[in-house]
Amino acid sequence: MADVLRDAAERLLDRLDDTSRRFVDALDVGGRGVVAPMLRDRGMRVISCDLSPAMAAVNGGPCVAADEEFLPFGPASFDLIVASLSLHWINDLPGALLQLRQALRPDGLLLASLPALGTLAELRSALTEAEAEVSGGASPRVSPFPELRDCAHLLQRAGFVLPVADVEDIRLLYANPFALLTDLRAAGETNAIRQRTRVPPSRALFPAALTRLPVEQDRVAVTLRMAVMTGWAPGAR
Repeated sequence: MADVLRDAAERLLDRLDDTSRRFVDALDVGGRGVVAPMLRDRGMRVISCDLSPAMAAVNGGPCVAADEEFLPFGPASFDLIVASLSLHWINDLPGALLQLRQALRPDGLLLASLPALGTLAELRSALTEAEAEVSGGASPRVSPFPELRDCAHLLQRAGFVLPVADVEDIRLLYANPFALLTDLRAAGETNAIRQRTRVPPSRALFPAALTRLPVEQDRVAVTLRMAVMTGWAPGAR
């Protein structure tokens, strides 16, 4: 999963090459040890924050254990904020985006990515079909994801100007299909639906589901559909 996080971060930070603006002070939100070194390689001073103190510390520099819904930073603290695949677990995403915008200096940039609708669609379909066959019913087993159009609206609602949301598909191939489930659990990407069933699934469910995944190049394939969000803090008046 570390390779996936690195690939996603590289794709996100490639957007910095599209602007001539020079960034000095950056905030890395939930970068899991991947984003902060990339920003430092670009010559920036970086502070990392994560809800988990241990995860905040793996970034190898100044760090803060902080809840993204209650950021401890003053207004206009940074000229760049990067949140790579770290915002989709936030309960109050509009409120968190508002705080991120307030932490930016005038004309500061937010670069964020999160899984969008279509992510793990292959696994979602396979689990639903297999569970219906094995137990005669189905429970949601993959967390819901936002639609792309919702992402730009959220940026606008939080007060960002020039909000843009586009999508990149990252195809993940696994020689061992069970490694997919292991990676998802290791990354903390398990089912977060409050109404999910609390009954342990049949032992036959996951083997049956994994046989239904599409195969490419002799490997099972799933999609990470990554919504990339860019928004600027309003300039000084």
